Amino acid sequence: MNKKISILPSERNGLANLYKWCICVGIYPLMVLITFSIFINSCSKDNTGLIGSSYQGGKIAYILQAGDPGYDENVQHGLIVAPTDQSTGILWWNGSYTLTGATATAFGKGYANTNTIVASQGAGNYAAKLCYDLVLGGYSDWYLPSINELNRIYLNKDAIGGFAANAYWSSSEYNNYYAWRQNFNGGLQDYGPKGSASLCVRAVRSF
Repeated sequence: MNKKISILPSERNGLANLYKWCICVGIYPLMVLITFSIFINSCSKDNTGLIGSSYQGGKIAYILQAGDPGYDENVQHGLIVAPTDQSTGILWWNGSYTLTGATATAFGKGYANTNTIVASQGAGNYAAKLCYDLVLGGYSDWYLPSINELNRIYLNKDAIGGFAANAYWSSSEYNNYYAWRQNFNGGLQDYGPKGSASLCVRAVRSF
């Protein structure tokens, strides 16, 4: 016998709805709990739905996975990108070819790279300083991502949205004359001239 079951506003959550549906079709409440437990466990392991969500001043761009620096299975961490580009064309250098020492390319190194670049190049209008000075959504800890961090963002660019089909600067220095960049139209990673390549910049922060 089919039973018509209405859902009250106060019961509009996953467990209440699932419970009523199971009773409606004749499934015991224990099965409800088992099914719900499986569902929650599955969701906790699949973070793809979070990418692109607004959070802490920007959009979630990447959720740390096992093996990533800073990963904690009990506390979710990741990268947040600013909602829009900070520049559609800016240089990496600050007027002269110098070796700043910001050569780290690994995930988790963008923040340190940015501080190193600014400490070396000082005041001015350049890619790392643009991110370093950014205050957005009440947060002031933005930075220029390392090339590895930038690649993680590139892989989720469609879910995040708002990226140009152009190259973006990373904070990873190659040598005195070049720094790593990533093309968001195809994913090519190479290095561009610090003083003549005017590229896009998207600031990030960690959570």
